[in-house]
Amino acid sequence: MPRETYNIKRVRNIGIIAHIDAGKTTISERILYYTGKSHKIGEVHDGEAIMDWMPEEKERGITITSAVTTCYWRNHEIHLIDTPGHVDFTIEVERSLRVLDGAIGVFCAVGGVEPQSETVWHQADRYKVPKIAFVNKMDRLGADFFGTVQQMVDKLGANPLILQLPLGKEHDFKGVIDLLQIKAIVWQDETLGATYETIEIPAEYQELALKYHEELLEKLAEIDETIMELYLNEEPISETEIKRAIRTATLQLKLVPVLCGAALKNRGIQPLLDAVVDYLPSPVDVPPIKGDNANTGKTETRPADEKAPFCALAFKIMMDQGRKLTLVRVYSGKVKVGELVYNPRQRLKERIARIFQLHADKREHLEEVKAGDIVAFAGLKHITTGDTLCDENHPIILEPIDFYRPVISIAVEPKTKEDEEKVTFGLQKLAEEDPTFQVKTDEDTGQTIISGMGELHLDIIIQRLAREFHAKVTTGRPQVVYRETITQTVTVDKIFKKELGTTIHFGHVKIKVTPLARGAGVKFKRTLSETDIPPAFWPAIEEALDNILHQGVVAGYPMVDIEVDLCGGSTDEHATELGYRIAASQALKEACEKAIPILLEPIMKLEVALPDEYMGEVIGDINSRKGQVEAIEKKGKITVISATVPLSQMFGYSTELRSMTQGRGAFTMQFLRFDKVE
Repeated sequence: MPRETYNIKRVRNIGIIAHIDAGKTTISERILYYTGKSHKIGEVHDGEAIMDWMPEEKERGITITSAVTTCYWRNHEIHLIDTPGHVDFTIEVERSLRVLDGAIGVFCAVGGVEPQSETVWHQADRYKVPKIAFVNKMDRLGADFFGTVQQMVDKLGANPLILQLPLGKEHDFKGVIDLLQIKAIVWQDETLGATYETIEIPAEYQELALKYHEELLEKLAEIDETIMELYLNEEPISETEIKRAIRTATLQLKLVPVLCGAALKNRGIQPLLDAVVDYLPSPVDVPPIKGDNANTGKTETRPADEKAPFCALAFKIMMDQGRKLTLVRVYSGKVKVGELVYNPRQRLKERIARIFQLHADKREHLEEVKAGDIVAFAGLKHITTGDTLCDENHPIILEPIDFYRPVISIAVEPKTKEDEEKVTFGLQKLAEEDPTFQVKTDEDTGQTIISGMGELHLDIIIQRLAREFHAKVTTGRPQVVYRETITQTVTVDKIFKKELGTTIHFGHVKIKVTPLARGAGVKFKRTLSETDIPPAFWPAIEEALDNILHQGVVAGYPMVDIEVDLCGGSTDEHATELGYRIAASQALKEACEKAIPILLEPIMKLEVALPDEYMGEVIGDINSRKGQVEAIEKKGKITVISATVPLSQMFGYSTELRSMTQGRGAFTMQFLRFDKVE
């Protein structure tokens, strides 16, 4: 579909989400091949996947950064984002889902619904993203289609609607049974799955197919009046009518259509693309984006219409040979190369130097973009992830993207004097690109401390520092990033009055701190009146309070699970901003110290999959790491142990597990919560 005939109703902004190794990138590569975007299927295991373009991705065979591409199917323009499955890069999924209209959830037919699948699925639920599910790896030993669908119900709370059944399974998997057409689809191996034929369903599968076709109609009749009427009157229901009902139910988040296949064997991809076109939303099918007017603070909406005022969200910053590329989702209006766009958060205008349509690490120049597009802008120097770009005459600030706080840190030092400047510059650029990566200098030791979401995350950062910025560093041992909180409610009244220079500074505040439940974060309240402290001083007071919360009072870690109430104070003729800042800082520090502060450490959710014979030793090891085993589940010949373990006890676990299980055990670990250090 050429750009000159651009039709927003024929646009699909979709992402592929799943647990690591479920086959997301393998599916993406087939989509590119069958839509004609690439002329060769790139395989992850060969390090040749187009969507895994970073050297670190090719080397490890995993997706690290969300890759964006555009392809065309049945005269529809599909903007596709292939997201990582590893827990260390969850932010990539989070910010992708923030700007997508629909998602394909991929599940391994052997592993079923795995931990990271749950995480990303619930992220999509939070953003109310309509989804279709694809049960992959039907050709693998132990593949269980119906078991995986049941896990979608049990673990995800989903309402799956089976549209296809597998034709055979494991090494006998030949194709799929389409429950809408009541036909079987079989792929040709000699054409790498590019061609397939529709045949009659083999006799041994006909009864099963009719049973599930009937179930499909019953499920649709429960939520669609037209289907119900036809079904009850035993009138024929056309395929067009069934597709309309499925689309409506999918967009309303009432159902999740389920398809199946084996991406590595090139089976099941074309019907998946058809489902994207048929059932997932275009930008006009989702509710208009909401935001706050930057001048009045009132909530406004922006419809997916090129005639509406321009509005876009910067969801990712990329460094490209030292230059800054900003990935944006355009929600409304249109903009051309060379035009000025307004950043209401920073209250500044910037000019778009170039616009690119991305295809992984390759790009194509565009002169103009419109509502519904996902593109990259070059030339924006001051923008950060989560900023809104808009028309200055219609300023709007969209809801920012939630970021995860780092849970692990290491000290880094330049290897040589020449590396110092490169390291500082490189770390600054990488921190701009990745909001879950933080850099700070330890005031006591002068060391540079980098923090991230896991050992792999920081390992990748170090590699990128060397490759992209030619900066070599030595690293210290990984350290856990703790948090601080309080255990009692305390109120402190503080007056500051002092002559500094030639000016008398006065500030008087009353602060109340209250402990909150784990995971509640930080909450600010103001229960004072405008006669206590003039409102002009409130922002300065809150900024001072925020600074103290970031510094902590026990060991310099940020404070969480605390409510801070600015509940009183007074003013006089010498009242100054500095006076109130100092009074607020002293009051909060004293209150937290009196409220019996404690340290919190990151607790991880651990899942270990291993053969039965090693179970006793692995459970014993988890207990020795202060872990708590919560469930033991049998999946065929494999046992899955679920546990919670302090992150501080888990460094080097992959080596230990390999040793205990002779290389046959595998584990996944993700952040669960902060809890009291025992």
